[in-house]
Amino acid sequence: MSVPAVPSNPTPAAESPSRWLVLKFGGTSVSTQARWENIAAIVRERRQGGAQVLVVVSALSGVTNALQALIEQARAGQSIVEDAAALVERHRRFATELGIADDTALDHWLERLAALAAVPRPDEYVWHAEMLACGELLSSTLGAAFLTRLGLATHWLDARDALHAMELPNQSPWARRLSVSCRSARDPALVARLASADAWITQGFIARAVDGRTAILGRGGSDTSAAYFGALLGAERVEIWTDVAGMFSANPRAVPGARLLKRLDYEEAQEIATTGAKVLHPRCLTPVREARVPLWIKDTNRPELAGTEIGASAASSLASVKALSVRTGITLVSMETVGMWQQVGFLADVFAEFKRHGLSIDLIGSAETNVTVSLDPTENLVDSDVLGALCNDLARVCRVKVIAPCAAVTLVGRGMRSLLHKLAPVLAEFGSQRVHLISQSSNDLNLTFVVDEQVAAAMLPRLHELVVATQAMRLDDEAVFGPAWDSLYGAAAGGARVRPWWSRRRSDLLAAAREASPRYAYDLEEVEAAAARLTSLPVVDRWHYALKANPHPALLRTLVAAGFELECVSQGELEHALAHVPGLAPERILFTPNFAPRAEYERALALGARVTLDGLHPIVQWPEVFGDREIVLRLDLGYGRGHHAKVVTGGAGSKFGLPLVDLARFRSACEAAGARVVALHAHLGSGIVDADHWRSVYAELATLADPFPHCVALDIGGGLGLPARPGAPTLDLDALGRMLSEVKSLYPQYALWMEPGRYPVAEAGVLLARVTQVKRKAGIAYVGIDAGMNSLLRPALYGAHHEIVNLTRLDATCDTLTTVVGPICESGDVLGEDRLMPEAFEGDVLLVAQAGAYGHVMASRYNLREPAGELILDDRANESTDEAPPPPTAPVGPLSPVGRGLG
Repeated sequence: MSVPAVPSNPTPAAESPSRWLVLKFGGTSVSTQARWENIAAIVRERRQGGAQVLVVVSALSGVTNALQALIEQARAGQSIVEDAAALVERHRRFATELGIADDTALDHWLERLAALAAVPRPDEYVWHAEMLACGELLSSTLGAAFLTRLGLATHWLDARDALHAMELPNQSPWARRLSVSCRSARDPALVARLASADAWITQGFIARAVDGRTAILGRGGSDTSAAYFGALLGAERVEIWTDVAGMFSANPRAVPGARLLKRLDYEEAQEIATTGAKVLHPRCLTPVREARVPLWIKDTNRPELAGTEIGASAASSLASVKALSVRTGITLVSMETVGMWQQVGFLADVFAEFKRHGLSIDLIGSAETNVTVSLDPTENLVDSDVLGALCNDLARVCRVKVIAPCAAVTLVGRGMRSLLHKLAPVLAEFGSQRVHLISQSSNDLNLTFVVDEQVAAAMLPRLHELVVATQAMRLDDEAVFGPAWDSLYGAAAGGARVRPWWSRRRSDLLAAAREASPRYAYDLEEVEAAAARLTSLPVVDRWHYALKANPHPALLRTLVAAGFELECVSQGELEHALAHVPGLAPERILFTPNFAPRAEYERALALGARVTLDGLHPIVQWPEVFGDREIVLRLDLGYGRGHHAKVVTGGAGSKFGLPLVDLARFRSACEAAGARVVALHAHLGSGIVDADHWRSVYAELATLADPFPHCVALDIGGGLGLPARPGAPTLDLDALGRMLSEVKSLYPQYALWMEPGRYPVAEAGVLLARVTQVKRKAGIAYVGIDAGMNSLLRPALYGAHHEIVNLTRLDATCDTLTTVVGPICESGDVLGEDRLMPEAFEGDVLLVAQAGAYGHVMASRYNLREPAGELILDDRANESTDEAPPPPTAPVGPLSPVGRGLG
């Protein structure tokens, strides 16, 4: 069946209630037969559900760019006939592939393209619009014929008969033809006209100008066309079908852990689209918002995925960053004059120049003598001629500086002002960059930083990691956040989350909590599994487990048996390790104190442990202690990393490490004392999931080691990060191994040491506590438990996030906004804030996950409340044992020096 070259015009039927669905398909969705078959299946399914369907299509993939290139060639005076013929041939080949032959409608548009190319008018915007319109006219004609061939009788509609451009004030000639806006009030005549058939197909991107000729909606205009049609028809919804499942919390190509945004309101979606998300054109939301038509974003190739739903109401009332976006190609115009201070009309004068040149201003920043604005290329024809003319005119009233290319990095979400206290690590990330402009929106929906374009892309993964770690992005809000990109499309697509060990041991843990509460429980098999993952990296020669994370004897023995060395930071820890790990050789202990008294260094050396110095004082003031000794030197490389300011252990604000400016003096002091530096050490922070961090530290230490002739090892620290919640960024150990191997191949003369931090024990431990009381205030359920900050200090000290579940009601629906608090008389005694959990009752057992590190070891008897006890679970022996570590052994006198070698 052929499709007419002019719009079909069935006899109008009387207007009646209908269920219109507008389905828009982008260029990649209409470029192969397989994808057109997907479209046919979707249309058939919608029609079987009783809906009338209007399909809106883009041009075939790459065609609009090719047409634009033809226009540019014509402007340069080049012939475009041959290249236009190639486009004609591409469409003919595709028609043959689709089984469409001798179609007069297709011939009409192909001849039209060839005629336009034969007689170009490159100085006329009308010709530009006619050329660009060819892509959608051709794809929609092919689509109508193919769908009809598959048995879906589909009528073809010329979008220009429905979408009518409006002439807006201050529009440039370019915008009036190539970036138009259209009327969107419900159109009863269009509804009546389309009522005669259940399936129609039309073009995105094109409309009728005020003068009756062709106009273009601009880039991304097909989305906007679909939105206009949804508003004109009063549709049940508009569906944007593309090559991804929806909007994500960041560009998933740059941040594979970015999460699907399941539901947004119009304003949030508008901000995300406007500030850089490519999946949806920002202008398309205005028509559906005004008409209150819901909009869905779906994946053409995987229609079973939920996608993103955009509607009038928010899915959740929780303040949260929903997305991070980056816009590149930003131009800043900085205008400065002393005369603007309290000068009436200055801003009116300068903004009038932007108006006169047809330029729309996006962001604005002002000071006493300066106003800086940004120009977004998606809304402006920003070229050197326009900018030059603008600057010449502005120079009459102020000094002008153009800053380009820039990028705008934006955090989007409701309640941004209420989240500022959580964003300190995010703000710190911008501290090392040139920030040209900061803007906080008046609608409290975004916070934007304008930086140099070349740094923006690299910043995005780190910023996403930080907003998740600080809980500014509430990934636990399942009404908003869906699966991660890499779980949907990556190697792990379709895989379910591995059940945590504590869900498998639920009955044992409930029984343990009934016996005694609060209580820490540790699973030794989990410790062994974590240790095995680390020791499987052959590039690392020694792993040092920090006793301060958890000194329980059973954990220490398990890790030492797995091949770990130990790291101690005090004499008490040193004595504890030797007392509770039978047969532990002292040289397997790395002693790394900080501002410790002289006696502790003497004791460690006497026992035969390796001793680390991290300042000048010990080697300068006590040279006799380190004479003829092998020591390790801890350096501060001048910067730090970490999930919270209090775990950053490098940089000027940290007390740890020898600054590099003192390195020559330290080396001289060692030579004078007869001490030998056998290893360099740098630990710059904890909770890090960026594998590249350790590659950088490794390379820096290697370049610093050459002046130390006895140096045989490099300790690059650790602090390996763990995801605090499902879907949070995870350290890729395979990538870490590859990166370290690259550096080690360049410096094979040095052994490589690392310190895993919480990694081996954190997930192996949980804190069990019983609910004591429940209180409601301001819509929030405060659930009190018998464990507080005296048992688990990390949330109060670091703002740490621990997953909390109601173990008693593990399978119940999480529908209650809950804040979990302890019995300590402090406002900071909060273990988890604004969590969605089942309704809790007195006596329920709550489980706090990832509590195996820095839990019991930091506990106290504050308020004279006893902290949680400890319990060891060992599946191999099928037994649970309580074992409390004895108090540290009292210091004793010095022993004979032993174990001076590296072992």
